[in-house]
Amino acid sequence: MSNLELQDQAPGPLVLTPRPSLAYRLVSAALVFPLYRLLFRGKTHGNERVPLQGPLVVVANHGSHLDPPLLGHALGRPVAFMAKAELFRIPLLGPLIRACGAYPVNRGASDREAIRTATARLQEGWAIGVFLDGTRQPDGRVNQPMPGAALLSARSGAPLLPVAIVNSHRALGTGRSWPRLVPLQMRIGEPIPAPASRRKPDLEAATLELQRRINALLDQG
Repeated sequence: MSNLELQDQAPGPLVLTPRPSLAYRLVSAALVFPLYRLLFRGKTHGNERVPLQGPLVVVANHGSHLDPPLLGHALGRPVAFMAKAELFRIPLLGPLIRACGAYPVNRGASDREAIRTATARLQEGWAIGVFLDGTRQPDGRVNQPMPGAALLSARSGAPLLPVAIVNSHRALGTGRSWPRLVPLQMRIGEPIPAPASRRKPDLEAATLELQRRINALLDQG
């Protein structure tokens, strides 16, 4: 890919690390930055915990449609999210979200296809964003965690990074058409090593630990 560059790590092999495209940088600077930092008075805690090279599975709670772009901006490195394939056929929007790291998944596609696509991105060195519940939660917490993030990590060996997105469910949660200008925060936890295997007990243990850590970050007050 044109937006990938090789960077040395010592010791160890060369690692592919995505370099933000021009479109990504423009959207972040002209739209996401003022939206997060100024309009919602956004603050990020724990940026020093974000691995800046190599594959990474970023795992967060999900309260609103604001979460994907804000998460990518706040972490300081591009974060790829899956999006419905039909969005990529919309003029202007399609090329823009592709340039920002989104990757298409066909409506009705199997979980295996989505996992294969995400795993390929991780092998390219991307940070992949996963919302642990899969869908927005009215209270903004992790309530019914799914094992997809742990499986991606086990398949690729990428560490898991828990992130709590505070107040996005109040800003633009389910049922809201217009945002409330409440302060937002991103609280970044310590990375978690990949599960020891793809066996169900290992995936469940990692998933429950992610739920515990994210909700604990939300509860910090």
